[in-house]
Amino acid sequence: MSRANQVLALLKSHISGDDQQFLSIAMQVAAHEAHLGHTKLAEQLRELIDKARKKSALTEHRVGPVLVLQPKSELASLLSVCQPEIRLASMSLPRSTRSRLDRVILEYKQQTRLREHSLRPRRKLLLLGPPGTGKTMTAAALAGELHLPLFTLLLEGVITKFMGETASKLRAVFDAMYTNEAVYLFDEFDAIGARRDQINDVGEIRRVLNSFLQLLDSNDSRGLIIAATNHADLLDSALFRRFDDVIEYVKPDDDIAHQIIANRLTSFDLSGLEWRTVLEATRNLSQADLTRASDEAAKNAVLSHLEAISTDSLITALAERKASSRP
Repeated sequence: MSRANQVLALLKSHISGDDQQFLSIAMQVAAHEAHLGHTKLAEQLRELIDKARKKSALTEHRVGPVLVLQPKSELASLLSVCQPEIRLASMSLPRSTRSRLDRVILEYKQQTRLREHSLRPRRKLLLLGPPGTGKTMTAAALAGELHLPLFTLLLEGVITKFMGETASKLRAVFDAMYTNEAVYLFDEFDAIGARRDQINDVGEIRRVLNSFLQLLDSNDSRGLIIAATNHADLLDSALFRRFDDVIEYVKPDDDIAHQIIANRLTSFDLSGLEWRTVLEATRNLSQADLTRASDEAAKNAVLSHLEAISTDSLITALAERKASSRP
């Protein structure tokens, strides 16, 4: 859109009283100036827009579905929204992973300062790893740490209308990022980012991936974009270099397993646990499996009017999780 058209659109939205559209176009102007290298001007525009949002009655409830997920809005079928309360401190993560996530938080909070020096913060993350290792929880925890809403792409809203429409729907989601500062989660990302050289691929899927790559490259909004998948081997190679950071998640080692169980059962007496035996039983289980097994052991203790968790009870719960877990 040319500058003249943007000015016209701004005036029309102002006259009609459409604050949402006005702020959306203003953010597009700021993004355009940033792409031209006018970093200081872009930041001044964004700061003014932020002030306008705070004074607007509409934006007083921006963490809810009011702004984006209007009942009749197209986005209502594409995004779910919540305000997470979880924090990274609630997760048991390897030190290296926690350090990288802390860096994302720091750069987000200091992004105005970075942009003043023509530097871009890390805000496009790709999370890889087996199911239950904490990828989705990480997105929620980042939203909680940054006091942002979490918007999750609803694949059923995209895939059911895949042929001919998905690219335009993805564009609508990316457009929303300029007016709704949030964490945007593309879970099960391999459904969109599958390799373009697959034998069973069709032309439409390739076009969707190409559209996503272009949208990701051009996006300069202020929120976080997080893609997560259990199947890194299915992703197109072009995706990896488009993200600011690629973080791999693995099943927990003994130290992390110990932390998860101890933290989950902190209100019980664990002094009698044979930790070596317990940790041997945790091998090849995910973080989610360990959490569920701990909860089962806790329920058994409560229902049996016990204040301590026994080794046998916890081993049994872990064995049940292992038996029900998929390879």
